[in-house]
Amino acid sequence: MMPARIGVVGFGTIGKRIAEAITKQPDMELVGVVKTKPDYVAELAVKTGYKLYAANEDSLKKFEEAGLPVEGVLGDLLERVDLVVDATPGGVGAKNKIVYEQKGVPAIFQGGEKANIVEVSFNSLCNYEEAIGRRYVRVVSCNTTGLLRILCTLNKAYGLRRVYATIVRRAADPKEVKRGPVNAIKPDPVTMPSHHGEDVKTVLRGLDIVTAAVVVPTTLMHVHIVYAQLSKRVSTDEIVELLANTPRIVLVEAGKGVASTADIVELARDLGRKRYD
Repeated sequence: MMPARIGVVGFGTIGKRIAEAITKQPDMELVGVVKTKPDYVAELAVKTGYKLYAANEDSLKKFEEAGLPVEGVLGDLLERVDLVVDATPGGVGAKNKIVYEQKGVPAIFQGGEKANIVEVSFNSLCNYEEAIGRRYVRVVSCNTTGLLRILCTLNKAYGLRRVYATIVRRAADPKEVKRGPVNAIKPDPVTMPSHHGEDVKTVLRGLDIVTAAVVVPTTLMHVHIVYAQLSKRVSTDEIVELLANTPRIVLVEAGKGVASTADIVELARDLGRKRYD
């Protein structure tokens, strides 16, 4: 069986992770990645061995002037792939979808896009089967993904009556310099609920959930504080065992010194996770 030929459109925080993951799959082939400008990230893609495509003809001229080798533009990539993963900034993917439809190429979008541009919003622990055969799928945001991994696991095992969650969000990705706050705690939004609960319900439909969010001055990972009322009584040990045996969830012990996001980052680095994901 031939490997699935995949293109990644957008090579930033999300796209570079997806591209690397594709190269590690025996049944997938990374055909190329799309960038808008010839910056150091584009140079890194070339040095890594990825084939580079420009977003459009104007971008192509910039790459040629910079001396970076490119295979063509987005339209050329779409002629050579079976599937696109769109990791462009929120709103750009919706515009790109028009091109994908014209070319007959199915696509996966990231969580910054609206749920109404796709057939299904997806989380692997919640609704894998529902996404099979769909042409346009949205993988929900990092915060929604984190919530859903826990909530779907609990819901399948015990049932959920209602959920209240507070999301403590980092102010920016580690490489970003134009975002904040630098010295404040910012409700995001000031009103309740935050959008995260509504996003959860695009996957776990009908769940009674309310979320609030604040942004804090750190570039480490987000933190979720979750109160979940289950449909039946279970022990702490049962829940710990359930989560410990669930893929994509890792339990850590505060009693062993893992008591903050800094500890978790250090542990991940020591385990060789270069982006401490």
